[in-house]
Amino acid sequence: MSPDVDDPAVPSRTGPRPDAPARSRPGLTLLVVGSSAFLASLDLFIVNIAFPVLRVDFGANLVGLSWVLSGYTVVFAACLAPAGRLADRVGRKRLFVIGVALFAVGSAACAAAPSVGMLVAARVVQAIGAALVTPTGLALLLTAFPAQRRAFAVGVWAALGAAAGALGPPLGGLLVVASWRWVFLVNLPVCVVVLVVAPRLLRESRDASGALPDLLGALALLGGVGALAYALVEAPTAGWTDGPVLAAFVVAAALFVVLAARSRRHPAAIVDPTMLRIPTLSLSSVAMLVFSAAFAAMVFGNVMFLTGLWHDSTVVAGLEMAPGPAMVVVVAMLGSRLVQRIGPGPTAVMGALSYATGITVWVLRMTAEPDFATTMLPGQLLTGLGIGLAMPALTGVVGAVLPPDRWGAGSSMVNTTRQIGMVLGTAVIVAIYDASGGPTTLTAFRHGWTFLLCCAGLTIVCGLAVARRAGRDHDAAAQRFTGPVAAAPGRA
Repeated sequence: MSPDVDDPAVPSRTGPRPDAPARSRPGLTLLVVGSSAFLASLDLFIVNIAFPVLRVDFGANLVGLSWVLSGYTVVFAACLAPAGRLADRVGRKRLFVIGVALFAVGSAACAAAPSVGMLVAARVVQAIGAALVTPTGLALLLTAFPAQRRAFAVGVWAALGAAAGALGPPLGGLLVVASWRWVFLVNLPVCVVVLVVAPRLLRESRDASGALPDLLGALALLGGVGALAYALVEAPTAGWTDGPVLAAFVVAAALFVVLAARSRRHPAAIVDPTMLRIPTLSLSSVAMLVFSAAFAAMVFGNVMFLTGLWHDSTVVAGLEMAPGPAMVVVVAMLGSRLVQRIGPGPTAVMGALSYATGITVWVLRMTAEPDFATTMLPGQLLTGLGIGLAMPALTGVVGAVLPPDRWGAGSSMVNTTRQIGMVLGTAVIVAIYDASGGPTTLTAFRHGWTFLLCCAGLTIVCGLAVARRAGRDHDAAAQRFTGPVAAAPGRA
């Protein structure tokens, strides 16, 4: 274990910390960190099922209202990398607690929002809090568990995040019966409990030698992803040659060039070129991006299918989407063992294949006539199986490849690509539906399912490449970051 990871038996370069407990409590740490990861992911998707009610309450169209989702995910994506870097510098426990507090404030503001604009602004506050919680939580979790148990811990953590994303619609469907505002108020009790327990339980860890994160690079990422999402959403309605749409594409390209230039020069770049030169990590990030795009598009699309084409109520639609998340939870718990046995690459490939099979079932069997048990349900179980295998496998690459003092930055990079994928997945599926006449025809949904299959295929290709590279990249990463004598995490 690296000296940068706070262990009572190991001296730290940052000096003694009297608030650190005498011994680790990995089970309780997993519960606290996992609860926060659950909430951060839950709020990416719980709003989906409330869309029909929000459209009525605010009189907004689908494109405008999509920014309630995209605003959260764009800010989340842009803040993840600097959050991980900042946590490595000033302390992961400290930023974790601050993030939970911000998330609670943002949730309360969302519940009180009087307009779509105010709701989007409150979602931005939520996203900043969630971005502080996600990389710090994973780093704290890896610190609390011994090397041989880290794959299990990451599997549970990723399972909670994935299950929360999929559980959003069924839980939201029940809450909107009272009011759509309850989809945000439900966060507050969990946040309060975490804020009481976390300062006493979690062990501080940091790497004070690191540079402060590149805030200009973070702004370039925020603006670039936001402009690209805007262009993709608006183009089907306004036209691909429309002035504002073309301007948005140009702005996105220019900001991505700025991001690339900053990443080459800044000592704490948002996108670390050194990490990108580790093929296993870069390939896993690409796989996470495209698979997350498929995941976000699927959840959004299923809500639109059930409420728009089958005309189910929000409660019924939410409950009909419950079997998939249940499968995610069960499989992800078992999937961590599979990662230990065969590696992250093959496990991700198996997950993507299962996901693609589930989408294929929908393509071949779903019609405009409601038939949940024999059409949607089999596809849900297969896609849930795939998500439960792929998400933990791709997330766990960080602990397998990088040394402990780089876990914060590494996890933020993987999770940044995850959130960018969700932004683009939502934007693309909205654009596909808009170009096909809206989410009210079977043709529009078939086009959307084709997009999901393309994403699954790219994930399979990346997973196969990860499987070929994983063993060689272990030692290369250790030499690059810590010298040739560094122990490989997970093998100690």
